[in-house]
Amino acid sequence: MRLLKEKLLRRMPRPGKFPTAVAGLGMARREEVEKPEVCFNRPIVAVVVQGFKRSLIGSEEFRYGEGHCLVAGVDLPSSSYITEATPERPFLAVSLELDKYLITRMAAEAPAPAGLGQGAGRALSVADADPDVLDAFLRLVDLLDRPEQIPVLAPLIVREIHYRLLMGPQGGYLRQLNTHGTQSSQIARAIAWLKDNFKEPLQVDRLARQVNMATSTFHRHFKEVTTLSPLQFHKRLRLYEAQRLMLAEDANAASAGLAVGYESPTQFNREYKRLFGEPPHRDVSRLR
Repeated sequence: MRLLKEKLLRRMPRPGKFPTAVAGLGMARREEVEKPEVCFNRPIVAVVVQGFKRSLIGSEEFRYGEGHCLVAGVDLPSSSYITEATPERPFLAVSLELDKYLITRMAAEAPAPAGLGQGAGRALSVADADPDVLDAFLRLVDLLDRPEQIPVLAPLIVREIHYRLLMGPQGGYLRQLNTHGTQSSQIARAIAWLKDNFKEPLQVDRLARQVNMATSTFHRHFKEVTTLSPLQFHKRLRLYEAQRLMLAEDANAASAGLAVGYESPTQFNREYKRLFGEPPHRDVSRLR
């Protein structure tokens, strides 16, 4: 952990998110506490190297920090807050986007070790970071100093990280989400469809049939995985994207609401305020 911390500090002299030459590998440094960060996470594994953080995923709160490994198996809306960080001792994290197709293939090729549970079906898991996973991340960060080796060695280390996650304590639920025919994998398919079609009106019965589930079963398992109902999840997809459009592309509230599928500005403003606590214009002004 000490070596990884030193390398991250060297590569991140200031606060921010830092993409890298390794596809899917990112690093983050934060020095302010309780500053909200709203995003829509893709499937990801993240290791906290220093500091502490809390994340609101759906209706649940997760608290994690130095030495913890967070794994999100599906796309999830989240609000995060750093709870422990200073300029002298900043929050540091390194992350890697997960390849669900690689997980599916490896889960079929590598049977689960004896004693590995099937997972609780949730889309997010927090556990102590496995030393082997930390070592693989260290080697991946080391490659940034040898860019000529990245095309050959990075895919091998990325594959190793996926394998070690599947064979570790967080592997059970990753297998459930990525094994064809399980109810968790059916929900993962529904989430992927929602992400690609969030501008469309949501018809829950049709979506349930699309993933071959009865509507009542679909509702129950969707909430088990995401902690949200399909309707709540759909609304957050729209509202998070609208907030992004206003912040990153300088869209006004009316055009942002229209762009994500709202026909009524009044309804958009009302639902935005219910989720974020303030009307769109005031919220965006505060975040800026």
